[in-house]
Amino acid sequence: MPLGVREMPDMRPAHPDDCERILPLMERYYGEDGYPFVAAEARAALARFLGDPSLGRMWVFVAGGEVVGYTALTLGYSLEYRGRDAFVDELYLLPAHRGGGTGSRALACLEDACRQLGVRALHLEAERQKPRLLSFYERAGFEAHDRHLMTKPIAGR
Repeated sequence: MPLGVREMPDMRPAHPDDCERILPLMERYYGEDGYPFVAAEARAALARFLGDPSLGRMWVFVAGGEVVGYTALTLGYSLEYRGRDAFVDELYLLPAHRGGGTGSRALACLEDACRQLGVRALHLEAERQKPRLLSFYERAGFEAHDRHLMTKPIAGR
């Protein structure tokens, strides 16, 4: 590969044995956005998610034999959308692998998975102070609504 040209990461389904490869990336992602990260809790949640397909699906991005990113699709149900809905719960790539089309490929993969799973609506959250990210998601067909996502933690806080 010529100098300065980066390898486009491969994307494959994540498996339970990927947990320890994904956790350091989760920690970096949460750190970049200022979210709390508790390794033991994250490990338990990730292991449960990877072991239970009824909760959703996860993929990892691999370049040079290393996991360089991941994305998680979580499943739910919506009366408003008359059936199963899903969230792009997390989509993270190491900075060196951003901007080369991997994110677009990931969203296309998630949309295909949604069609196969009978999902009627795909949602995501994005930080308002990240205009490039918001623009990326808008170009991918996501629309902002005049609603505010509000969250109340219920258990374990």
